[in-house]
Amino acid sequence: MEFFEIHDQYYRRVRNFVFASVRDEWAADDLTQETFIRVQKNLHTLKDSSKLASWIFRIAHNLCQDHFRNLKRTLSNECELNEAKDVFKEAMVQKRLEQHEMSSCVQDVVKLLPETFRTVITLFDMAELTHREIADILDTTVENVKVRLHRARKELRALLERKCALEVDERSVLVCEPLDNGRE
Repeated sequence: MEFFEIHDQYYRRVRNFVFASVRDEWAADDLTQETFIRVQKNLHTLKDSSKLASWIFRIAHNLCQDHFRNLKRTLSNECELNEAKDVFKEAMVQKRLEQHEMSSCVQDVVKLLPETFRTVITLFDMAELTHREIADILDTTVENVKVRLHRARKELRALLERKCALEVDERSVLVCEPLDNGRE
């Protein structure tokens, strides 16, 4: 498969995954671009083309992890770290995941999940990867991915029931409205 075909096929999914991880439009654009630069440079090293998707998402996942490590290094004190967290929180509230039809209420609840649950839901439901591909990316077993996904969905369901009024609209898209503070 040619690089441009790979780019066209995976760009949107990788961009959505990276944005869900870093929650910053500029960083997501940079990290997605760096992902595909590395894919292009190292495509010849891929031995098993059936693992292309997991290989690409592994690169993106590793770049996101590097991004967070570098971010922590550059923030010299806890005050700056808290300021950066506030910036990320604002970005989460202001932006939706691109090209994803889940309502903002559900997205906000997904953000409340622990990172391990949020990552597996993002990879499976938003990036549309298989259990095997996710296992390769997270360097774990398929069984572990299935367990994490089950637990993540169970916790998400409980959070949604506590925080949202859920309906399926005429497009068969799950929508929700936040419950009033007095109703929680």
